[in-house]
Amino acid sequence: MSQEIIHVYFMPGMGASSKIFEYIVLPKDRFQVHFLEWLIPLSYEESISDYSLRLIKHIKHERPVLIGVSFGGVLVQEMRKHILVRKLIIVSSVKTKHELPKKMQLTRMTGAYKIVPTQLASKIDVFEKYAFGKVMTKRLELYKKYLSVTNPDYLSWAIKEMVCWDQEEYDSDIVHIHGDKDPVFPIQYISNCISISKGTHIMIINKYRWFNANLPQIILAE
Repeated sequence: MSQEIIHVYFMPGMGASSKIFEYIVLPKDRFQVHFLEWLIPLSYEESISDYSLRLIKHIKHERPVLIGVSFGGVLVQEMRKHILVRKLIIVSSVKTKHELPKKMQLTRMTGAYKIVPTQLASKIDVFEKYAFGKVMTKRLELYKKYLSVTNPDYLSWAIKEMVCWDQEEYDSDIVHIHGDKDPVFPIQYISNCISISKGTHIMIINKYRWFNANLPQIILAE
């Protein structure tokens, strides 16, 4: 008798495309992978709950595994509130508003997130002309390769929903994988996670070997 094929849906981080998962490989005899992409919000006021319901329409299998990175990790948690999942895994993300760094909490309190110049996200080619040094040039190359959604309406909405996410508690069976060198969501604010040594916020890309070696067991674990 052939084994059940487990359907795994990946959700990228804010503004990113599913290309961030290009190095992730799961055994095809057990898993079939699917990639979700960001939708443009219907309006700035669309709730993350309503947004997640629209994205759920792109899930074609019952009891899938959901894996979300960064803001995508927040979104898959919202999706789980509406559908049954086999397993929920978040990477480089947060489980509640209390895991947000202090500067994000302050941004929420002051409303400073409303004035972020999101229209600049579409000007990467302009920034590239004035990049100095190998580090900045390499970073811009990564942005150009992996950031697919530069629509300012989407980015304004996404920043608001990330900073103002109001979840107080999380389900105990969620699997949280986090890098100990994550500058966006510092690990000192994170509880109950699998800590990855020298893992940064983009470790789904540069630590892919760890994920390829460990995700199958994590997904199959009871």
